[in-house]
Amino acid sequence: MSRHKSDVTEERVDGRTEQQRASEALESLAKRVREDPTRPRIHFHPVAGWMNDPNGTIYHDGFYHLFYQHNPYDDVWDNIHWGHARSKNLVDWEHLPIALWPSTEAGEASCFSGCCTIAEDGRPVIFYTKVGPRPEHGPREQWAALGDTELIEWEKHPDNPILSVTNHGGPPVKGDWRDPYVFRTEGRTFMVVAATLDDQAGGDFVVLLYEAADGGLARWTFRNVLIRKPSYEMSFFECPNFFQVDNRWVLLVSPYKPVEYYTGHLNLSTYTFNPVVHGRLDAGMDFYATNTAVAPDGRVILFGWVRGFRKGRGWNGCLALPRVLSLDADGHPVQRPIAELSKLRRGGTSLDPAPFGEEERVLTPDLDLRCAELRCEFQLRGASAVEIRLLRAADGRSAVSVVFDGHFVEVAGTKLPYELEDPELPISFHIFVDRSVIEVFVDDGRRALTRVVYVPEENRGASLLAHGGAAELVYFEAWELGPISVTGSPLRS
Repeated sequence: MSRHKSDVTEERVDGRTEQQRASEALESLAKRVREDPTRPRIHFHPVAGWMNDPNGTIYHDGFYHLFYQHNPYDDVWDNIHWGHARSKNLVDWEHLPIALWPSTEAGEASCFSGCCTIAEDGRPVIFYTKVGPRPEHGPREQWAALGDTELIEWEKHPDNPILSVTNHGGPPVKGDWRDPYVFRTEGRTFMVVAATLDDQAGGDFVVLLYEAADGGLARWTFRNVLIRKPSYEMSFFECPNFFQVDNRWVLLVSPYKPVEYYTGHLNLSTYTFNPVVHGRLDAGMDFYATNTAVAPDGRVILFGWVRGFRKGRGWNGCLALPRVLSLDADGHPVQRPIAELSKLRRGGTSLDPAPFGEEERVLTPDLDLRCAELRCEFQLRGASAVEIRLLRAADGRSAVSVVFDGHFVEVAGTKLPYELEDPELPISFHIFVDRSVIEVFVDDGRRALTRVVYVPEENRGASLLAHGGAAELVYFEAWELGPISVTGSPLRS
């Protein structure tokens, strides 16, 4: 295998190249997943195998490019490659050849998360964390790969490692030091990397800030610690994203629990970040490991990984629905599903405003809502809570509940604190159901909650009821959704 070539390896085991072994593994897994009734249809996922963090999301020359953590050999986390796909509209996808393969002859066992950007000379560059199989292969390092103009062919950078624990210029780190993310501002290029400081430096979790020292992005200068938290307060700043939205700076981190956001101000003269607002981006444990891209029209597109699926099905993991990210007047994130998803709508129906009570009302009996979009508004009136029952069995014995009681939104048992500023106003829901995935957006995206759920395959209805009195349906519309279009192959012929 070429030392720096990433796309095809020549190392042979039992007479087969790694490319051939990966192809055979994916084909075998794909046979198991084709008829899986729980597999999402409107959420992007690999042909088969394991998927986790979206990486290197970028819009370039007419395409959104999505890279992602991928194990082509099995449906469990291991042997991490970078899968690759692209889309012109974030709805119609094309699988592309696997972008990064571990360089095993260089002691690389996995290619961990990172980003993709374009250098000053126009050359695409991927930054990621190189991980060895055992401690004797050395600590983690930040590596780079260089791409062709179409971002399809990739070669490992000849100057790797780009950053190592001995040359990065920052405080001493230990263990985790990973997940580089590049951003630009005021004509300058910066990178953030999550790290654990060694015990002499306090052992805290930090996000480190570096600045590019050359246009080719091969040399970097440490600038400052962007944010720091003691280990007893959190569990590492995984997958840090740092970017501008609506003239404010946003830091997203994934601390092994729901994604958190910090919104505030960046002072480039002192290289300091002053967080003003802090909270959870999505209340569900099943939305994780974010990344971003800027659309041609200036929208900031938020990507995330949906996790929490059952094992042993030949696949595991998918991409959350892409979301447009903005900030409200106070700096809190607002997340709205991209408008392009309306292309998937098929049969639809609407209901007139009407009161409803504790007797369950079946909604849209003629629609199959296993893969569907719903928009609705309610007023509590005299009720203590309203409940939407999704993926409902025909006899009503099983369903996934979405409940609002004036203080919390609860989706399949996961609670999201939420109170209306004016209790006389209606509360709105924008819901996407996709077999085993439900994404709920509350009050025009001011809150979000993602859940992985499992119900019998025949559950395809929806119903509505109130608790403790009468409520009012203000608005209701629902659509069946057709599947996203996916073409291409992750492996070369």
